[in-house]
Amino acid sequence: MDTGPDASPSPTAALTRRVRVWDLPVRLFHWLAVMLVALAYVSQRMNWMQLHVRAGETLLALVLFRLLWGCFGSETARFTRFIATPAAAWRHLRGLARREPDVQVGHNAAGGWMVLFLLALLLVETLSGLYDNNDIADEGPLSEIVPAAVANAIMAIHAWGWDLLAGAVVLHVCAIAVYALLKGHNLLGPMVTGAKRLPAAVRAPRRASLWLAALLLALSALVTALLSAYL
Repeated sequence: MDTGPDASPSPTAALTRRVRVWDLPVRLFHWLAVMLVALAYVSQRMNWMQLHVRAGETLLALVLFRLLWGCFGSETARFTRFIATPAAAWRHLRGLARREPDVQVGHNAAGGWMVLFLLALLLVETLSGLYDNNDIADEGPLSEIVPAAVANAIMAIHAWGWDLLAGAVVLHVCAIAVYALLKGHNLLGPMVTGAKRLPAAVRAPRRASLWLAALLLALSALVTALLSAYL
């Protein structure tokens, strides 16, 4: 086989190129969220409640940042870029067993809805956890004025929310495995490196400034601190 400098590239290599589809803020959010959810679970099981609360507060700041980044961030991070109609998501799922090249830039039609579902669960779980902690510690101003029935409902939501979140995480991991086995798509690698091989004609998505990301993260941290003090 000719491997010299004049050797022609393979057809696949000639028609594809490495495209950066996920920016650094999205990837950091993803993996930090994974670690913080695991830390919240372990700290709750071990009754390390101060650590549990800190993990929840940090996770809330990250979720608020991701919501802002979904509005003002890089192209593939924006909700308007990856939220498809339910019909489009269903059509995508119907072809799940069809093995085909991965030409998707960003989240696919079904994956976009999973992202929204996970973010919603994380937001509800962290917000209810803030109130739950303040109610027990009698720290937040709302602890004294919220009716007992409402306080009990918030505590129940926090407990049930964890079960829903755990189920969604399992479903998310299973989906990654299914895409790898049935379609031959590697969804995990690009979330680590940020890049994937796509057809040469595919335009690289626009990336937003890291300075903007830092500003939005600082704003999210401030909002979280205020919520922690006044919930």
